Amino acid sequence: MFLSGCITALATPFSGSGSLDLDAWRDLLKQQLRSGVQGVVVAGSTGEAAALSDEEYLTLIREAVQVVAGAVPILAGTGQMNTARTIAQTRLAAEAGAQIALVVTPPYVRATQAGLVAHYRAVADEGGLPVVLYNVPGRTGCDLLPETVAELIDHPGIIGIKEARSEPERMKALLALRREGFAVLSGDDGTASRAMLAGADGLISVGANAMPVAFRRLCDLSRAGEAAQATQWDAGLAEFYTFLGIEPNPIPVKALLQRLGFGQGLRLPLLPLSQGHAELADRLVAQLVVLEEQSSREPLAA
Repeated sequence: MFLSGCITALATPFSGSGSLDLDAWRDLLKQQLRSGVQGVVVAGSTGEAAALSDEEYLTLIREAVQVVAGAVPILAGTGQMNTARTIAQTRLAAEAGAQIALVVTPPYVRATQAGLVAHYRAVADEGGLPVVLYNVPGRTGCDLLPETVAELIDHPGIIGIKEARSEPERMKALLALRREGFAVLSGDDGTASRAMLAGADGLISVGANAMPVAFRRLCDLSRAGEAAQATQWDAGLAEFYTFLGIEPNPIPVKALLQRLGFGQGLRLPLLPLSQGHAELADRLVAQLVVLEEQSSREPLAA
């Protein structure tokens, strides 16, 4: 299974009482499918995985499997702080019907590069799902280096990497390693167009929760090498990129989703968007509704 294009790292909708809002979850999934996204991530960091019980985790995946019905790949966030727990979580995701495990480097423990090689090989061998590596050192305190990826890339159970570092040199180094069947995906909305114009296969996006059509178009233009159009479209999203980083993810994107009718908030220790940013969120929601309508008039790439 080769991953490419616009893949949404889904936020998890909650009700006003803090429970899962499964109606909003199904609606969000259906909207993503209608909008042409090419994959979804369930219970990643944007989905507040650390705040979910095992039963909630299983429920989200099972509901996604029913709604998506094979239309696009379903990735499940399974990365934990040690290898045994990551294998167990990956098996849990497989049991619920996920097709791919998105496995972040173990947070907080700061494994060595040799430890990361052993970790990922064990998860790929024993977890029961194909693995996409996930590097986001700003969250984990651990950087999966390109030379370490080079040791993992030939494992048949490791099928890609989500790279959230934004430096062009990092993406260039990863693209030089690429083999058939191994996808290199950007994990940073604001630099994804540049990465795809350089040869990256797609984007695992936060912003696509609220703007799936616009982000699908960004991916289509960038992957097709339409540099002038992609750069222009990317510039039109710049204010949204800034807003999505104004407070820790997923606080800003969930503020947009709440205004669009998808859920009510977050779980502690995350708090809703600061009131000082509310007016900006209101303005951006009005803009994104227009931009989504504009985007929907453009044909999707085959």
